[in-house]
Amino acid sequence: MTKYLLDTNVVLRFSNPSDMQHRLATDAVSFLLGEGNECWLTAQVLVEFWAVATRPLEVNGLGWTIGQTRSTIDKLCERFPKLEESSQIFPNWLDLVTTSKVMGKRTHDARIVAVMLTHEITHLLTFNPSDFAVTSSITIVRPQELIVLEAD
Repeated sequence: MTKYLLDTNVVLRFSNPSDMQHRLATDAVSFLLGEGNECWLTAQVLVEFWAVATRPLEVNGLGWTIGQTRSTIDKLCERFPKLEESSQIFPNWLDLVTTSKVMGKRTHDARIVAVMLTHEITHLLTFNPSDFAVTSSITIVRPQELIVLEAD
């Protein structure tokens, strides 16, 4: 059994049936669970999800209402376990951004990696692998890679 953290972009596509990659995200998560793996969420992913879901369509959001977004997050929390925030995440993050010289927007992605390292989550399912090039301590998996495996 392998533990996977679901990145925000996977959760957004998984939760939005009108997204062009909804089926890919859904199939990838189903494949992982069907193979006996665990899929986890973290508070930061849910915060980022809220930001995109409630942002207007014209600025690259989903344009969802607060009620729709809250309902979706509640369903996600029922379906997937959530990693707890801990006091070790910040020092792990600070070490990671310092040693890897992370600047700007990538600091948010580095925090996701810090959460993973703190909780010994080894794999990340994401559509954006380049966002997480800050460390070789985790294995980055794209949904497309899992669907290719399933077809073999």
